[in-house]
Amino acid sequence: MVILALLVVMVVVCFGLAGYGFGRLGRIGVRRADRRTRLRCAAALAGAAAAAVYAWGLLNLGLAVLVTDDSGTDAFPARPCRTAGAPEAAADVVGQRVEYLPPRFVCLRQGGGSYTTDDVSAFVGPGVLGLMATAAVCVFLAHAKPETSTRQASAG
Repeated sequence: MVILALLVVMVVVCFGLAGYGFGRLGRIGVRRADRRTRLRCAAALAGAAAAAVYAWGLLNLGLAVLVTDDSGTDAFPARPCRTAGAPEAAADVVGQRVEYLPPRFVCLRQGGGSYTTDDVSAFVGPGVLGLMATAAVCVFLAHAKPETSTRQASAG
């Protein structure tokens, strides 16, 4: 249920930020927009992309949980924990857990170790982090004062 709620929130955030970024640039025009507006729109679009990538990870995670819940008599070990290349890896699985930051399906082993399945793409965590960092840099640069005004004041 948490995955579904987060997925809905991420989709709303994605469309909201994309609507702001594209809408603002569409009203003003890319060529007529000043530096601050361009950077704010770039931050909104990077945030929308981060929300989309995170939603993609949540969707894949939700599908893995759904497969686990619908396994019936074939429920142990969980289907996502079974790897095609190494069936012996799932032999000592005693449980599973879902992690949300970054989204991943973790299989717990009997000896205390764990491993992550490949149901959620490996690019989701770094992709979200990189896009959020890009958005943060754009917001910071949008609010920074340009140096040209101080040079002109000291030159005159």
